[in-house]
Amino acid sequence: MKISMEMEQRILELYNEIQGEKREIFENFRALLLEYNQKYNLTTILEEKDVYYKHFLDSAVGVDFFEKNGKVAEIGSGAGFPSIVLKILRPDLTFSLFESIGKKCEFLSVVVDNLGLKGVNIYNVRAEDGARDGKFREKFDYATARAVARMNSLSEYCLPFVRVGGKFIAYKSGDLMEIKEAESAYKILGAKCERVIPYSLPENYGDRSLAIVKKIKATPSRYPRGQGRERKSPL
Repeated sequence: MKISMEMEQRILELYNEIQGEKREIFENFRALLLEYNQKYNLTTILEEKDVYYKHFLDSAVGVDFFEKNGKVAEIGSGAGFPSIVLKILRPDLTFSLFESIGKKCEFLSVVVDNLGLKGVNIYNVRAEDGARDGKFREKFDYATARAVARMNSLSEYCLPFVRVGGKFIAYKSGDLMEIKEAESAYKILGAKCERVIPYSLPENYGDRSLAIVKKIKATPSRYPRGQGRERKSPL
């Protein structure tokens, strides 16, 4: 997996930003994560260094791939990675967070209120239901997701939210075959994989990748299929 020097340098810059001028707000976020994790079981990653690398820095890596003032749908928000991190670094972005588990939505609301974040909407709905709602279907410049499902299933959840000409930005592992095996899903859903950006987190925290998938035509109305078929029988 070949990683560009520019990407390595950018990751270092982002880490310095998180640890520098943005340190206080990220510390507040981490404190809330630790506090609410005891009752909401949000993450198994709890050590300070692990949180900063595996959650904060990894989420931050995609920050340059969203155009100014973009409208972003995050699918399966969980504890807010990457959305909350991206919002802290890019206040110009507007986020709609789609999360099916109510207690996680409660946590996200607490974070948004405590950190004073504006332009973040939280929806306690399943992705497949939200994608069929006319208020949300193909209304976003971007969809994004991290650690939700394999790429072929994830594309079916996410691409229906994206307008034609918009992009789906997926945070994935270093296994690039997973991104390639989803090519038939992209095609069926009206998209194509535009770029794959491999990167490594510092200090051997792992190989990762971003997949940038562009929406080139409307997604057929039958997708997402619902009733778990996205995972049971991937495209």
